[in-house]
Amino acid sequence: MYDDTLNERRRALDWGLLVSVCGLMCMGAAFIYSAMAARDVGAAWYRQTYIHQILWYMIGLGAAVGLLTVDYGRMVRWSGAVYGLTILLLVAVIIFGSRINGARRWIALGIFGLQPSEFTKIAFILLLANFLSRPAEELHRLRILFMALGLTLLPVALILMEPDIGSALVFPLICLSMMFVAGVPGHWLAWLVGGVGLLVALLVAIILIAPAKLSDKSYPERRLLEYFGHKKSYNVEQALISVGSGGLKGKGWRHGTQYALGFLPRAGAHNDFIFSVIAEEEGFVGSVVVLTLYTVLLFSGIKIASQARDHLGQLLAVGVVTLLFCHVFINVGMNIRLMPVTGIPLPLLSYGGSSVVCSLIAIGILHNIYVYRRSY
Repeated sequence: MYDDTLNERRRALDWGLLVSVCGLMCMGAAFIYSAMAARDVGAAWYRQTYIHQILWYMIGLGAAVGLLTVDYGRMVRWSGAVYGLTILLLVAVIIFGSRINGARRWIALGIFGLQPSEFTKIAFILLLANFLSRPAEELHRLRILFMALGLTLLPVALILMEPDIGSALVFPLICLSMMFVAGVPGHWLAWLVGGVGLLVALLVAIILIAPAKLSDKSYPERRLLEYFGHKKSYNVEQALISVGSGGLKGKGWRHGTQYALGFLPRAGAHNDFIFSVIAEEEGFVGSVVVLTLYTVLLFSGIKIASQARDHLGQLLAVGVVTLLFCHVFINVGMNIRLMPVTGIPLPLLSYGGSSVVCSLIAIGILHNIYVYRRSY
């Protein structure tokens, strides 16, 4: 009897998911310490940046474990209220948010800042999964499609007003992936993708043919001009140098020079450009380790989606996997100039309370689906 109970508990844990998460958190704390060691010299231990990151890990893990006590079917019943609350927070950040580098993305709450867009992503996944887990015949009604698009475009519009291009881009991608899995007619999705592609092609044409029509005083337009080479981006150039200078095995932990000498901006080395710090110190090998851990995490999520007991669980898992994939792809891409610099964090590696807590909540939802896969 004891052995059966023990084996059942072991089967309730997805070890691939847990090991990859633990590995990423250990690397996050270690390389944030490395990147911020010079700036934190002389500060009390409780003021050290990596200690703050460990605290966020603990809070996020507590939230994730707490989610395991509630079946995800009951969890989504509150999705409408949570989504509405996050929309109000997005409005509040536009009105009262702290302006940093020309953008309002945070609400100052004393000793830390709250970034509502990160929590909105989780609320959006919960609400959209609940909305789309309906009979197949209902998904063939245009009204359902337009309602799903409305739920998507509302946070996108508010986040673009901050502005935060990276976070705004994530919502449509989550929506498309979840609608595809839900069973929304493929030709409708093809029209949506085609329409978005046409708008992107038009924007690219304007940038390439008439870049003077864009203003480098506007945050989004400046980022696009930098990406297409019409304006130099010091941060991107230094990030590329950091990645390239690491070579095969890197310069060694805490021996990176790009951020230590101030070439890689210290304000961004521990968050937006943490991948560049890892690539410089641990080289190609360290970069592969990071990407391998993310691959294990994402494939664990895909496996959980395939094993979900119902359509709701499958949609939730697909939404979370898409969210994590978008963050990894965009952040790593901007470090090697495949993507414009958007300020989107690298899950569990970049410094930041809202990002870390929300990433762990999202992973907690994934594990919740795995734990309750045999409950009927």
